[in-house]
Amino acid sequence: MSDTAAPVEQSDDTPPSPFHRIADFIALPRLSGLALSPDGRRLVTSVATLDAEGKKWQSALWEVDPTGQRDARRLTRGATGESAPVFTPDGDVLFTSTRPDPAAPEGGGDPKPALWALPADGGEARLVLKRSSGVSGVAVAADTGDVVVVASTMPGAADAEADEERRTRRKDAGVSALLHESYPVRYWDHDLGPAVPHLFWIGALPAEDVAGSAPTTPQWRDLTPDAGPPLGSGTDLAVSPDGRFVARSEEVPDGPAGRRSRLLLIEVATGETRVLVDDPQADVSAARFSPDSGRVVCARESASTYAEPPDHTLLLVEVATAETRELTPGFDRWPSAPQFSADGTAVYFLADDDGRHAVYRVSLDGGTPARLTDQGAYSDLQVARDGSALYALRSGYDTPPVPVRLDPQAPGQDPAALPNPGTISSFPGTLRELDATAADGTRVQSWLVLPEGADAASPAPLVLWVHGGPLMSWNSWSWRWTPWVLAARGYAVLLPNPALSQGFGQDFVRRGWGEWGDAPYTDLMAAVDAAEALPEIDQTRTAAMGGSFGGYMANWIATQTDRFRAIVTHASLWHLDAFTGATDASYYWEKEFGDPLTEPKRYEQNSPHRYADAIRTPMLVIHGDKDYRVPIGEGLRLWYDLQKRGVPSKFLYFPDENHWVLTPGNAAVWYETVLAFLAEHVLGEEWRRPELV
Repeated sequence: MSDTAAPVEQSDDTPPSPFHRIADFIALPRLSGLALSPDGRRLVTSVATLDAEGKKWQSALWEVDPTGQRDARRLTRGATGESAPVFTPDGDVLFTSTRPDPAAPEGGGDPKPALWALPADGGEARLVLKRSSGVSGVAVAADTGDVVVVASTMPGAADAEADEERRTRRKDAGVSALLHESYPVRYWDHDLGPAVPHLFWIGALPAEDVAGSAPTTPQWRDLTPDAGPPLGSGTDLAVSPDGRFVARSEEVPDGPAGRRSRLLLIEVATGETRVLVDDPQADVSAARFSPDSGRVVCARESASTYAEPPDHTLLLVEVATAETRELTPGFDRWPSAPQFSADGTAVYFLADDDGRHAVYRVSLDGGTPARLTDQGAYSDLQVARDGSALYALRSGYDTPPVPVRLDPQAPGQDPAALPNPGTISSFPGTLRELDATAADGTRVQSWLVLPEGADAASPAPLVLWVHGGPLMSWNSWSWRWTPWVLAARGYAVLLPNPALSQGFGQDFVRRGWGEWGDAPYTDLMAAVDAAEALPEIDQTRTAAMGGSFGGYMANWIATQTDRFRAIVTHASLWHLDAFTGATDASYYWEKEFGDPLTEPKRYEQNSPHRYADAIRTPMLVIHGDKDYRVPIGEGLRLWYDLQKRGVPSKFLYFPDENHWVLTPGNAAVWYETVLAFLAEHVLGEEWRRPELV
């Protein structure tokens, strides 16, 4: 990759799009995160590309011109990559990296993430903060530049030396055991404990002197000395612009094994902590301070129950008094990621709406939130301090995440991308929106990717792709679930948003709550019926696939119909009772389905394993052993149940992957295996085993 984002010239043997060769797709640059300088003149994003060996993605920081006039340029070239950029008030860029400490001796062991600073006026990055356990997060006060970092700390370790001593003793003794005294015990793909996150106040970062000598040693002050297992202080925090306060979410017990989050305020000068919002019926998170540091906006998610799904709203909290009022009453969408306008009179937030993830603005004086964007899905929203613009990453099925500039007031925008190294200009087909009508008359929205050349004379085979969650929707780009790889092989891909999908109102979620095998399934079949009615679709050659909840639905579909020629199920739920007791957040699932011992009804009605004898469709099962959200036992049980019934099936197993597939080589094998399985059963081709498995 060059220093600027220049177009790539195609040779005669270049495929028509990067999706035609899996290696080209895997190598595409991937943007994530966004930071805006205080003067509004610089945008910085993290761009991941393949390393020299092609075995992992490695990130670097790139600068994007907010005016859209200049090409993007690369800022960092560390051998281990850089990520999580944030600006100081002086315009320096802070970032985390495992690049080696230039002052450390050779062979210093496994490097941990440290905090580095890239000077505003250019020059080499310098190390500003390190800790033997690593730095896992950073927040900066917008006005003062005071810094708070997140670092993992062993229980009872009062300082860095004690922390290191306890880690060394554990290592030297060959101890890997973990003793748990509260729930949960693991999260997504890693075990919790014995160390937990703490928040440390650093204050202003030490500056390097003119001679270039090492800076003075910063003082680490633990703001959360009582943080303990299982989750510690957490990483959901915000620092007030004036540096006086830190707001953070804290997980607290909720029932025998449940958890919920409340909002705390730490006064930095004294270390005193007080509760800002503690709602026994909700989780409170994502706090952000107003420009004058006097208010906080945060997100409230009501606790789900057996009868009702969760609901979301925004709260406005007075820092001095903890007085709270709802900012989005009656808003039938789920607001998230709130932050104040530059003048503090309004709040911007994101919410799913009708298959998009839109930017909204709501006045502190009340009123209906105004939707500012039309198409696309937005993230990493940045507010210019002079109020002149908003910046965000925009994605959709027509674009991976790219930086854009938004007008803070204008509704219905669909902005053009700023020059960046991640834009894709060629796709192997077209994207359209498709509506269907469910059995109860409800509209079901879908996205449909049609491959090039699909028409009435040459209809395309169809793949139904069901999203995960289930409380989410198809609306944004995903590198893991990319329909264009299938479109490049001639498949049409249907991406429906059935009951339980968010962005269509609370009643739409409620239609499928606790009844996964009912409205979500019939909505999917209605969407497939609508797609198959199109002249461009070959209804005789179809398949279904999905991951996580989508994998559950793929399994359920296999037990309910034989209309598909093949089914691919990834990280899927199969035996709901067993899953509920083994997942990393059992209490969450029991809220919807109940205790399987005392309320077995929903497990009996909705668990696919009870209907295994009905499966006739060939199935590809995919699962990672490090998946703690949907443990490997689900995949193993499904595989055994298929094998003993003689169902044509294959099992793609990843010993070292989690709920997703995160390494380039395994991601390539994932696509290769899925495509080979579909080619055999949908296209009638001979099975071709991927070479490396």
